[in-house]
Amino acid sequence: MSPLQVSVYWRLSLVFVFTSFLFFLDIFTAVIAASTCRHGNGTGSDTSDGTLPTNAGSNQSQHGEVSEGEADWRTGSGDQDSVCGWTDWLSYGQTLFMAGLLLGSLIGGAISDRYGKRPVLLVCLCVHALCGLVPAILPQPTLFLAVRCLTGVCCCCINICSFSLAVEWTPPAARLWPSAFLPFCFSLGTMGGAPLAWLSPTWTHLHLSLALPQLICLPLYLSIPESPRWLLLKRRTDVLDRYRRNSPADEQCLDLLLDSAWSDLQKSTEAQREEAPGGHAPSDIIHLRHPTILLRLFIMSYLSAVSALTYYGICMNIGSFGVGVYSAQFFSGLSEAPCLLVPLARLGRRPISMLALFLSGAACFLSLLLSRYNGEPVLVMSLALLGKLCILAAIFISTLYSIELFPTVVRQRCVSLVNLCFRLGCLVNTLVLPNPNGAISLAAMAVYSSGPIVGCGLCLLLPETSGVTLPDSVEDCDRQPRPRPPSLDAFWRTRKLGSSQARKTEILPEEKDDTHTLNTHTV
Repeated sequence: MSPLQVSVYWRLSLVFVFTSFLFFLDIFTAVIAASTCRHGNGTGSDTSDGTLPTNAGSNQSQHGEVSEGEADWRTGSGDQDSVCGWTDWLSYGQTLFMAGLLLGSLIGGAISDRYGKRPVLLVCLCVHALCGLVPAILPQPTLFLAVRCLTGVCCCCINICSFSLAVEWTPPAARLWPSAFLPFCFSLGTMGGAPLAWLSPTWTHLHLSLALPQLICLPLYLSIPESPRWLLLKRRTDVLDRYRRNSPADEQCLDLLLDSAWSDLQKSTEAQREEAPGGHAPSDIIHLRHPTILLRLFIMSYLSAVSALTYYGICMNIGSFGVGVYSAQFFSGLSEAPCLLVPLARLGRRPISMLALFLSGAACFLSLLLSRYNGEPVLVMSLALLGKLCILAAIFISTLYSIELFPTVVRQRCVSLVNLCFRLGCLVNTLVLPNPNGAISLAAMAVYSSGPIVGCGLCLLLPETSGVTLPDSVEDCDRQPRPRPPSLDAFWRTRKLGSSQARKTEILPEEKDDTHTLNTHTV
């Protein structure tokens, strides 16, 4: 890799490590609020209303039981300046965070395309770090909820810009790896955030420990280069020349990346010229009404919504399996690490998607059965984390699958609709209330297990796109090999043919058997 590529990758890896700190903040605030308020003025002693899980206090280790002098948000009056006075508001933080993710997905791409990936990324990183610092200084309920929503917007914009920069600084032959490496860094941050939260006994300490590392590393991000594709599109040749002069390896890398970007831009221009005059909307509507496009759009939207429900349903309720929250959060991040090996799989898009979806649904179903029959909490959580790992692999594959299934003329709009369904699934997941005892409800676990299995069956209606040229039109989609489910007649004919060949082999002369054996050993 060239020096500029190394600069991009290791800085973006830091970005994803620190982004995970505030992503799961609501889990830690609920636990600390339950423990501290119960040991303090008593205003938060009733934690069985679904806002805070009843086992949150038991999951909090003795390290979190602080003395009276350290109780910076335990006051005897219980006024609005105390977090114990508004613990009921904490349950809305996760909902507003997911709403912020939805809003960021709607505006992040357009803003980065207009002003560039690098400026938008730097601004969002600064705001994201400040969002972690503000609640420590001003613990007010409305301000906290507004900050959580703004954190979600920044988090989504950071993801969009980071993935775009990583992919556009990667040669075409290796563009599978950024989509696997950056989530791996996110899982490392999930593992690192758990001990930091465990070492933070109070509200102020928690937010400072999660925000200060981001503030300290902000100067490092100033060296992140801009996307060469965006610079070429905006004709910023002066910046490209400066990048070329950095080193001979950077010059060679840029030439390769710009050649690929230029060919893609030429194809896009030719596709726009072929469209009928009078705007894009009529042509797009006609393409979107095509049965093939509608079927694929429905299946991919369903897979995105179900994947979001299962993944975030397990992530945000990781403390509901009877295991300590901090250890459960650590192993939750550890369970995602094997997704780094997904690009090494050579099974094709459809087989690996079906396998991941089926295993996810089966693991969640077994976890549900064991939880209902008083199974070991560690085993119940392990099966749920296995389901989360498999659904994460399915999310990774579906991201590429969506790009390869839709034609160029409507690809951006279809992928945007699929991503919108994913964010809607995240938002709906926050509205699912737990049981009165704080555990995941039976209906929710049934959805987490049955949804992926149904999606596995729907994948049978999709073609295999691995190693196939991206379709440019609806006609190209129709020419793709149609999936053929196995039939019983074909299976019976194959079985009958195999048995007849076996009988013929049995009645061959002994000399021919010896000759055949000799030839086989010779080969």
